[in-house]
Amino acid sequence: MDAQEKLKQTAAETAVALVEDGMILGLGTGSTSKLAVDALGKRVAGGLRVTGIPTSEFTGQQARALGIPISTLDEHPELAMTIDGADEVELGTLNLIKGRGGALLREKIVASAGKRLIIIVDESKLVDRLGSHFAVPVEVVPFGWTSTARKLEALGAKITLRTGADGKTYITDGGHYIIDCGFGPIASPDKLEAELNRVVGVVEHGLFLGMASQVIVAGQKGVEVLKPR
Repeated sequence: MDAQEKLKQTAAETAVALVEDGMILGLGTGSTSKLAVDALGKRVAGGLRVTGIPTSEFTGQQARALGIPISTLDEHPELAMTIDGADEVELGTLNLIKGRGGALLREKIVASAGKRLIIIVDESKLVDRLGSHFAVPVEVVPFGWTSTARKLEALGAKITLRTGADGKTYITDGGHYIIDCGFGPIASPDKLEAELNRVVGVVEHGLFLGMASQVIVAGQKGVEVLKPR
């Protein structure tokens, strides 16, 4: 495990320490979230009783393999907490870009059902402005996706249709495509969010604004907990 992975694991374990017996909680998707699910599995093996709502098929399989009981939002429409990672965290606002793991739609649905969204990152994910390092993932309906892509380009995005490791178009768990939209540093995330929401063919996007309750950041000097200003 390299230094960055150790930082992520520290953040993940700090978040999982917040989980209380009997909680219904959302389980995120991505490399950092995987570490959190691993840490949760150890606590469950030690006697912790929880129910997890996975945000992807991958996370569901991981949770089952670790003996973590899982369910659905249909059975549990309100969650105590969701633990997830992020691609970028904007300092001050704690606005997020998420979706590099390909599960942004389900992640946003699960996050919005929880009373608290706990984000775990290493310090490399902190930015002054969203879009500084990563594109905004936009999940779109496959039908007419090229038309949708042109509308996204008209908003100023440099677009890339996401492909998988096999070189084929990436398909989300919901059966959609993802167009990664590079906007550079985003001056007004709220304005961009409104513009993306108006594009016909867009299912969801990776701007998670005003959703994080706290961000647990692991850095060289230790763990820091950030809350929105």
